[in-house]
Order: sequence, then structure tokens, then C-alpha cells
Amino acid sequence: MEQDWIWGLVGGLMIGLGAAIYLLVNGRIMGASGILGGLVDGSGRDSTSERFAFLAGLVAIPPLLVPLYQVVDTKVTSNIAVLVIAGLLVGIGTRIANGCTSGHGVCGISRFSLRGITATVFYLIGGGLALIVGRHLLGVI
Repeated sequence: MEQDWIWGLVGGLMIGLGAAIYLLVNGRIMGASGILGGLVDGSGRDSTSERFAFLAGLVAIPPLLVPLYQVVDTKVTSNIAVLVIAGLLVGIGTRIANGCTSGHGVCGISRFSLRGITATVFYLIGGGLALIVGRHLLGVI
């Protein structure tokens, strides 16, 4: 039996623990798009250093964990145009929904937030539709 599911469990536990610590220490929801957005639009001036620290951790930690993995098969397409379009769609979606899956999905659902639950349901539906269109109709994924 394959044991790859363990990495998903460990990653989920780490995200949940990080969200709980962020909420307890800062009194704010750990939404990555909100943290980044506050730096971009200037609304997060009062917490610039903690925002940069959070984002630096998001970028720096994964390469430090590479020695723990043997082979990682992410199934990510090598089509750069698809990756760019996907990134833009995620950015637009997080702006429209006023948050991302870390804010709505992890933190919103755990707090029984109707807004977070609703946004997460629509994220999942949108992702499923994007997969159907991209893989089965267009053949680009």
C-alpha cells in the first residue's frame, strides 16, 4: 500500500498548526492572499515585518525540506502558458472572494464561518470545472 497520503496529512497538520499559532499570536486570520495584499496595497503598514516574515517562510521552508523527499511527482504540467493562466485565475479568484483557501478554507471552516464555507465550496466547484475543461475538453493539463 502506498504511503504518500502521509505527506498530505503532515502538510495539512502543519498548515492547521500554523493557522492556529498565527491567530493566537496576532489575533488575525492567516490568509496568505490577505497578508500579501496588505503589503501590495499598503493597508498592512502596521504589520509589515510580520507579513514579510510570513511570506519569507512560505518561500524559504520548502527548499529546506527537499532532503526529506526522495522523488516528488507533482503532476504539474510543463506548459508554461497553462501555469501562467492558472496563476492569474487564482489571483483574480482570491480578489473576487476576498480571500484564498488558507483564509476561507482552513481558517473559515474551522471557525464555522458561513462566508468561509461558501467560498470554499465555490473554490472546489471552480477547480473541478477547470480540471474538466482543461483536461478533458482542451487537453492542456
